[in-house]
Order: sequence, then structure tokens, then C-alpha cells
Amino acid sequence: MLTVLLSSPRVAPGLLTWQAWSALRAASRVLVGSAGHPQLPALTAAGVIPEIVELPADVAGQAAFLAAAVAAADGPAVWLPPPGDGADAELLAGLSAAGIQVLVLHGAQEPPGAHLLDLVSIMDTLRVSCPWDREQTHASLVRYLLEEAYEAVETVEDGDPASLREELGDVLLQVLFHARIAAERAAVEGGFTIDDVADTLAAKLIRRHPHVFGSTAVSSAADVNRNWEEIKKAERSQRSAAAGGGAPSVLDGVPFGQPALSLAAQLQRRAERAGMPGDSFAASDPPRDGDAGEIGEELMRVVARAQATGLDPEFELRAAARRFAERVRSWERSGG
Repeated sequence: MLTVLLSSPRVAPGLLTWQAWSALRAASRVLVGSAGHPQLPALTAAGVIPEIVELPADVAGQAAFLAAAVAAADGPAVWLPPPGDGADAELLAGLSAAGIQVLVLHGAQEPPGAHLLDLVSIMDTLRVSCPWDREQTHASLVRYLLEEAYEAVETVEDGDPASLREELGDVLLQVLFHARIAAERAAVEGGFTIDDVADTLAAKLIRRHPHVFGSTAVSSAADVNRNWEEIKKAERSQRSAAAGGGAPSVLDGVPFGQPALSLAAQLQRRAERAGMPGDSFAASDPPRDGDAGEIGEELMRVVARAQATGLDPEFELRAAARRFAERVRSWERSGG
């Protein structure tokens, strides 16, 4: 009997299942192919002394070697492939052909998100080894952060979930990249790590969901939104007090660098939540710059109309732009 015990490079050595430890302790021979196998220290500390063996390079030779090792054992044997390697189908077939009963056992289940560790490692390598990645700064990456976000939005609009998967990866890359750059600074200089980013986000999500992680009772999504806004208001007050500034504004935290239509919509939402009358969302005084100012005020009124009917003005304009683009293409196909 041969147990092929699979392990993961993303799970700490020694964190194996009860079934894995039982198989290891019951084995008369435990075989590994490298003195550098990460499980070796944990196994040795637990009193399981593996044998380091050198397998042939070809799969057929490996099957023959393991079959002979199992046949020479006084009882069941365990083979630990390199971490991350799966159970090779050709190797399993060769063992079966040699009359060896094989059990493939996963030593540990990776928790959701474990593969993010691979990305952190890859980003570390790129920052050190790639000339382009070494030169980047927070400022130089801003354009890519925006571009990747818009590309992800486009896949949602297109109803293309396969492409969304890829584009979300590109957005995630920007987060990892910025965090890797920040990790090169000391904490007193504003430095932070990807773990700091995760910890900050986790704390915020827990703080802003007291109905999930606390004792606050809600009966609807509207209740959740009201609680969310009250919590954010309290956070703005705390930040303002800590910074020694004046009274906090409902507009604190609004990014003025976003597209103008989105900015207008967010400003109006914040003003409405603060209790500002809806008829104040466009200026009452005549604009100083004539027609251009009138157009801007009219756009503000259009944004207010959209929000009053529960529509996202940015989305609606993008949808209209897409319809217009299709009309242009149709006109071109018809020969103009």
C-alpha cells in the first residue's frame, strides 16, 4: 500500500490533516525526493523520520522505483512529492500496473484566498528583477489603476464574465504593486504592506457592518445604508479632530479627480444626505462665463433629475454613448 501525500507550498509545514498524520505514523517507510522538502523539519520534530531518495528523471523509472520501495517495506509506505505537485496520472498508472495499491491523500486544504500568496511572491520578484517594475512609483502607476478599473467596468457592461475575471486580476495587480512600493518605506514615512492594506479593509468592513458583526438590528437594505452613512459621518469627525481641523464636511473624502459626471452625482448624493434642498443642486446665480457656465448648470440639473428617478447618470450617459456608437457603425455599414 502506497499513500501519495500531497502538500501545498501555501500552507505552513506541519499543518496536515488528521488523516495525513495517521498515514505518516502508520507507515513503515516515508519517502521524500529532496533534502529541502519543507515538511521535513515538522515530520522529524513529530518523530516521523523520512528517507530521502533520488528518483529517476522519467516517470516510468519513478513508478518502478516506488513500486520496489513499497514491495521492500514491512507495511504501508508514504511518498511525499514536491509541494504543489499533483498526483501524476502516468505515475499512478505505472504503480497500478506494478500491482501497488495507491491512495492519493491531500495533506491540507488550502483556505480560500491562499493563491494570493503566489501573487505577493511574484510581485516581490518583479520589483527586484524587472527593470520596468523597479522604476515605477505610486504616481507613475496612477494611469494604470484608472485604466484597469475602466476596463473591468466595460466587461460588466458587455456581460462578459470570463473577461471580467481577467480584468479584476489586472485591478488586483495594481493594489499589490502599490502595496509593494509602499513596503519599501518605513512606517514613520507612510510605509505599509499588503497585510496592512488587508487589515485596514477588514477592520473597516467589520466596523461598517454592525448588523452582521455586532448587535445592531436592521430590517432592510435602507436601514443598512442609513447605518453606513452614520458610521462614515462619525469616522469623518474623528479624522477631522485627529488632524486638528475644523468642523467636518459631508463632502470630506469625495475624490475630485473622478470623471465630472460621477463627481456631480456624488456631490449631490452627499448634499441630499446632509438635508440640502434638491433645488439647490444647480446654482441660482447667473454663471459668469456665459453659455459655457449655463451648460454646466444644466448638466447639474440633468444629474439631479437622473438621481431623483433612481438612475446613475454616469451609467446612463455611457449607455447612450454606446447606442450612439452603434448608430455610427450602422451608418458606416450602410455606406454613409
